[in-house]
Amino acid sequence: MALITCENLALGYNGREILRGLNFTVPPGDYLCVVGENGSGKSTLMRTILGLQAPLEGSVRTGDGLERREIGYLPQQTVVQRDFPATVWEIVLSGCQGRQGLRPFYTAEDRALARENIKKMGLAALERRCCRELSGGQQQRVLLARALCATRKLLLLDEPVSGLDPKVTAEMYELIARLNREQGITILMISHDIAAAVRYAAHILHIGDRVFYGTRDAYLKSGAGGQFLTEGGGMA
Repeated sequence: MALITCENLALGYNGREILRGLNFTVPPGDYLCVVGENGSGKSTLMRTILGLQAPLEGSVRTGDGLERREIGYLPQQTVVQRDFPATVWEIVLSGCQGRQGLRPFYTAEDRALARENIKKMGLAALERRCCRELSGGQQQRVLLARALCATRKLLLLDEPVSGLDPKVTAEMYELIARLNREQGITILMISHDIAAAVRYAAHILHIGDRVFYGTRDAYLKSGAGGQFLTEGGGMA
């Protein structure tokens, strides 16, 4: 059963419709990249899936026992996030808040999960460092570890490599791919990097003037994929 099912979605904000008739599913273990022109509705779609914004029409359903509070979310990084005065440990542990329910405290299991994800992201030596002292790539790994504390099933990533240098960008993409490949975590990622999208994703959702949803190979052969790759300078 699909983790996410979107049926006949119409999306918009401030009363303005930007996308209509969107249909796709995200099965367990999938790696789906959402691509498209600026302003095409990619971030609006992400907020709608998270339940932060209602669709104008249609529905977003979760399945396979997934609850929205169990979705790990890595938003686009902001200046406020980069300068947040908290330690790596505090930020990562806060990802367990959705698991607490009515409990006003973290359990030993929560703390063990936070340590596991800190180690998984290669941050053990930085656990007590203030996040504002870290590099951009290290900060993104902190936020990814936090998102992993919220889920064992689905990660939503909004431009996770924005602002990172090429070497760190490549490392982040490989890290995300390993989470998908080795741990079976389903990935739904918004990306402006079409070359990386077609390199790593199993499925592509292209939204904008043209809408495409299908496999990576089908996208490469489609009109939407061919045009977008040509305009973007081809695959890197």
